[in-house]
Amino acid sequence: MTRVVVLDYGSGNLRSAERALRRVGADVEVTSDFHAAVESDALVVPGVGAFAACMAGLKAVRGDRIIGRRLAGGRPVLGICVGMQVLFDRGIEHGVETEGCGQWPGVVDRLEADIVPHMGWNTVRAPEKSVLFDGLADARFYFVHSYAARTWDLNPEPPMVAPLVTWAHHGDDFVAAAENGPLSATQFHPEKSGDAGAHLLRNWLVAVG
Repeated sequence: MTRVVVLDYGSGNLRSAERALRRVGADVEVTSDFHAAVESDALVVPGVGAFAACMAGLKAVRGDRIIGRRLAGGRPVLGICVGMQVLFDRGIEHGVETEGCGQWPGVVDRLEADIVPHMGWNTVRAPEKSVLFDGLADARFYFVHSYAARTWDLNPEPPMVAPLVTWAHHGDDFVAAAENGPLSATQFHPEKSGDAGAHLLRNWLVAVG
């Protein structure tokens, strides 16, 4: 059984994520313990609220270092909602710019849409070879956010493998998910997305082994 740590840094739907992961067969621990988070089979970084507050909480438990150390060793990480956003270089909210974890280049900023936040069910456009979205054609996922990455700036030249980027639309296109070696993330909440979310989490668990 895959041992998954849900990182507790004071933000996110910790218990919802825990229940959703248990539902698909994971052995789950919710903790801020550095060693447990680094050494687990897989790590989930949730996130709800403001980019700056999430980064402050993440740094307080050395979460940025946990993520960096895991990825340096090729160990799986899944970011959810703001837990995805903080993986980018920086976030801009209400004119305030905050440094992110810098795993991906780019900026998270306000959605360009008539209605914000983007709240509710939406479809996504996943690439053909996506592992996360295997078997999920035309599925809908639950979003609740006002900010997102609206461009994707990491496009390495061969022989480097390009990340798989999934898009959604709300007023404008934005990054709904990304798969980049051991690092994956979703802007939507799989733990709130019913059977489709459970299917996606199961795909992730199978992939991480």
